[in-house]
Amino acid sequence: MSMHIQAKEGEIAEKILLPGDPLRAKYIRERYLEGAVCFNEIRGMYGYTGTYKGQRMSVMATGMGVPSISIYAQELMAEYGCRVLIRTGTAGSYSREVHVGDLVISTGTCYTTSIMDYAHLPGTYAPVADFELVHTATELAKKMGISAKTGLTVCNDLLYFDNKTRIAKQWNEYGVLASEMEGAALYILASKHRAKALTIMNVSNSFAIPEEEPLSRERREKELDDLITLGLETLLATEI
Repeated sequence: MSMHIQAKEGEIAEKILLPGDPLRAKYIRERYLEGAVCFNEIRGMYGYTGTYKGQRMSVMATGMGVPSISIYAQELMAEYGCRVLIRTGTAGSYSREVHVGDLVISTGTCYTTSIMDYAHLPGTYAPVADFELVHTATELAKKMGISAKTGLTVCNDLLYFDNKTRIAKQWNEYGVLASEMEGAALYILASKHRAKALTIMNVSNSFAIPEEEPLSRERREKELDDLITLGLETLLATEI
């Protein structure tokens, strides 16, 4: 048992899906995992372990923002031995080529968070995804007929800030496709612990195309299933 996760040794699988929303973790357990058992309820961050197509996997919520996911990702890797971690969340598009409802597979993330200030490195760190996971997810999306874009994203500490449209355009000039709030922490910690990590996101709104309506409740349900299925199939196809 770690400080924030009540699981005993061996109760969490080496492969794990990480949605931000605790209710999404429950949804994944109910809809996708067989024989799932709850291993965590501390602070309402539900975690479950079961099987997907016969392979043992876990799912656990991480909350919102770098500080929250940093706590859970650190404990999952350092104290429970998780080796393959895929974050499934939402993002805002910064590109006119990435539409509401698309998925974004993050190859690496720029960041405005201060997470690396504490490392005191003699330079600027570049958080990147595991290449095998990126390749696997991209190819699976094509085979599954899922609209997914692969490329750079940016991880922000703030959700609400001024001049969003201008900032989105500035980032997109350098190839950044979308914005989210957790990816940098996951990639940094996975690199430190020599684990494999990936972030796949459902685009829920667009800063690049203001006239595009945010995802409706009905569309969210369909695209959510695409997102979860792609994450689980990527875990299934990845060797530890």
